[in-house]
Amino acid sequence: MPHISKYGLDKHGVINSANAYWNQGAEALYEATIRLGLGTVSEGGALSVNTGKYTGRSANDKFIVDSPVSHDNIWWGPVNKPISPERFDAMEAKMLAYYQNRDLYVQDLYAGADQGYRLSVRVITDSPWHSLFARNMFIEVPDSERQDFVPELTIMHAPMMQAAGAADGVNSEAFILMNFDRHMVLIGGTRYAGEIKKSVFGYLNYILPERGVLPMHCSANQGDDGATSIFFGLSGTGKTTLSADGTRALIGDDEHGWCDNGVFNFEGGCYAKVINLSQEMEPEIYATTKRFGTVLENVVLDPHTRVPDFNDGSLAENSRASYPIDFIDNIVVSGKGGQPANVVMLTADAFGVLPPISRLSADQAMYHFLSGYTARVAGTERGVTEPQATFSTCFGAPFMPRHPSVYAKMLGERIAKTGARCWLVNTGWSGGSYGTGSRMKISHTRSMVRAALDGRLAQVAETKDPNFGMHVPDACPDVPSDVLQPRNTWQDKSAYDSTAGDLRGRFEANFKQFESYVDDGVKKAGIYKAA
Repeated sequence: MPHISKYGLDKHGVINSANAYWNQGAEALYEATIRLGLGTVSEGGALSVNTGKYTGRSANDKFIVDSPVSHDNIWWGPVNKPISPERFDAMEAKMLAYYQNRDLYVQDLYAGADQGYRLSVRVITDSPWHSLFARNMFIEVPDSERQDFVPELTIMHAPMMQAAGAADGVNSEAFILMNFDRHMVLIGGTRYAGEIKKSVFGYLNYILPERGVLPMHCSANQGDDGATSIFFGLSGTGKTTLSADGTRALIGDDEHGWCDNGVFNFEGGCYAKVINLSQEMEPEIYATTKRFGTVLENVVLDPHTRVPDFNDGSLAENSRASYPIDFIDNIVVSGKGGQPANVVMLTADAFGVLPPISRLSADQAMYHFLSGYTARVAGTERGVTEPQATFSTCFGAPFMPRHPSVYAKMLGERIAKTGARCWLVNTGWSGGSYGTGSRMKISHTRSMVRAALDGRLAQVAETKDPNFGMHVPDACPDVPSDVLQPRNTWQDKSAYDSTAGDLRGRFEANFKQFESYVDDGVKKAGIYKAA
């Protein structure tokens, strides 16, 4: 049959599965999910599922196999934790035994819209809705290519299979084990589907720099003039929201590569946070939640009407919608854009100190890229119940296997070569720290970003931020001028000064780890020293 690869499951050691279902579409995967009691259909046609205990990434349960081949290429530490090849092999054997006499769902997919750099990915799972998630998130293989498909990365997934913690060399019942030498990932003990998506991203982040491609945790879109803009940021900082702008064409919402040809999407779908989603503020994303084929994770439904209640966070603050990118009306069908004209770095500043938008010099952009300051938003990781200030280098430390300086050097070279304008946008708090101030209005942020991307802010006078030295516009269309200067939004000015000083100190302390990897211009770029 044309939808089945000649490179069969036996090549992965899978034997005696009950049935293997290859490359099934939404209709069949809906049926299987409902038949197994794993989901229900919501009003409008989306498939609603619950991930149970694990409603976000389980960072403490991710390990990378430490081998002589890859050891010197990995940035080892609390993010990239080692596990031995023997432990990996033993867990693989357990998973293969678990697979026996179970129905398995296989998706053969591509990651990477640029055919010169795309990755062949196979996802094997015993959960039909996770198979649909994978199909939504990556790029479908044409029928004419399915028989000869050979995976370059294989993900073996068993969400209900639990590890034995320390006895298996891991921390809990959940495990995400990456083996770069064997081009494999093992995922089990967690139903949170984002682990599949981020495992592919982590693998690309490892292999692409050696091929001259900068992998980026960013969204990307394109204006009517064809100019491309990219948006760096951790989950919850606004990548999906700001890139899914009806006035611009969406290239992708989360993961991209920057090569000599320009920017290309790694994925074929979007994975949007939907807590407090509204039709008024985010109409493009809201519309996808009423579509057949969308997967809603941890969204509360009315028990009678099955209407989603996006304001109810009782299942998870990290409620999500997974949908094919063509569910958004205005997209770049090729998944590719030219060299970026604008580089936007998004931060959710829990202290309420950073300006809502500011222009960065090339050195300042390097400084803030390496710093990766933001607030971890409730629900994005297990154990995070309220925003916490954090520094996540490259705006994606959990997904970066190599040392941050590798990615930062590539970014600096590309900014210098293209002359891209760089911006820092605070989507976090204004008028005070978290608990006192309020979250930035999406409408204001959209107006500021649009003005930056279309060049209107280039004509506006600027003031240097007194703490960090970035260039803050004195005015912006459709935004009150007092919003632009954060100190003006605080009632207690002395409290602002004290909080700003504290945040400066945090930046300085954090950046010491990178000082030996950058030149003096970057070292001095992040903190303003008045003459």
